[in-house]
Parts: sequence; C-alpha cells; structure tokens
Amino acid sequence: MTQEQEFSNVNFLTVQEVAELMRVSKMTVYRMVHAGELPAVRFGRSYRVPANAVESYLRGAVVDGTGTHGTSGSAHTG
Repeated sequence: MTQEQEFSNVNFLTVQEVAELMRVSKMTVYRMVHAGELPAVRFGRSYRVPANAVESYLRGAVVDGTGTHGTSGSAHTG
C-alpha cells in the first residue's frame, strides 16, 4: 500500500517540540490541532505532528509586508 510507504519517512514531533519550535505554548499547538490548522496523529492520549506539516504551516503563515497574509476579516479599521 502506498500510504504505508509515505509514512515510513515521516519525522513526527511531539506537541512540546512543536511548541518550542514555533515559540508558542503547548495549549496553542493543541488548539491548532483541534481546529484543523495543523494535522496530527493520535497515539493513545498523545499527539504527534509531522515535521513537514509544521514547515508547511509556517511557510503559509509568512507575512509579506503588505498587510495581507491570506486570512480574510482579520484586519480591523476605524
């Protein structure tokens, strides 16, 4: 099965490792996982996040300096 081959090279990070990498709290990482912003795999009561998913998330969150970064409705005026 090709899905098994895809997972053979995946590097998983703990929630703590993701939090340290992103410099946010563990609770922020849990919220991102539960909101579907960051994919994760559940092992018992623990979550593991694919390292490439963290990298993809961070690339998509880069602000280009124009004041827009892909989310709508987040800017407040007035």
